[in-house]
Amino acid sequence: MELIRKFIDIVLHLDKYLKDLVPEYGVWIYAILFVIVFCETGLVVTPVLPGDSLLFTIGALAGAGALNLFIAMGALILAALCGDNVNYWIGYFVGPKVFRGEARWLNRKHLDRTHEFYERYGGKTIIIARFVPIVRTFTPFVAGLGRMNYGRFLSFSVFAAFLWVLSVTLAGYFFGGLEIVKKNFSAVVIAIVLISIMPAVIEYLRERRRLRSQV
Repeated sequence: MELIRKFIDIVLHLDKYLKDLVPEYGVWIYAILFVIVFCETGLVVTPVLPGDSLLFTIGALAGAGALNLFIAMGALILAALCGDNVNYWIGYFVGPKVFRGEARWLNRKHLDRTHEFYERYGGKTIIIARFVPIVRTFTPFVAGLGRMNYGRFLSFSVFAAFLWVLSVTLAGYFFGGLEIVKKNFSAVVIAIVLISIMPAVIEYLRERRRLRSQV
């Protein structure tokens, strides 16, 4: 039982354990990172897995020479794209059952929140949500549920995956090695998460301002 708890803790907080796991697993660490990001993006039942903080940590370790930056980013982009597309088709085929109340394995609150987000911002939700924890896990599902044109979805998904992985990972690569960041890494990770939700906050404020101007 203790072993299971330890395993779950490592999976949920991989960003904290990654430094110790790299020398232990060698090149297989890239496969582990792929699986974690794929699950966080592609499975609506695992929205609590680390995302932004993990990417920043990966970038910081790449900057320190522990990981190959280009292999890591390639694996992460591929994982994000595969996750998005699997999630889209799950939403396409399973989504209607969810809204009829036949699926109890989803957090309906998170799903409703994402559906409202999608209804408000349309296609660009795919890009904005990529930087919002939890919402990014449900967005492809909702896009599939809403029968968003697949070609349009795919174009947004590709752009969002590259933008997300490159921006957050490179931030870790260039700034993760700074002494002030090393000494306050937990605070920096929290800051990364807060910055991640800023696009959604900005869009929300813009929408409120637009609605007020119409009154």
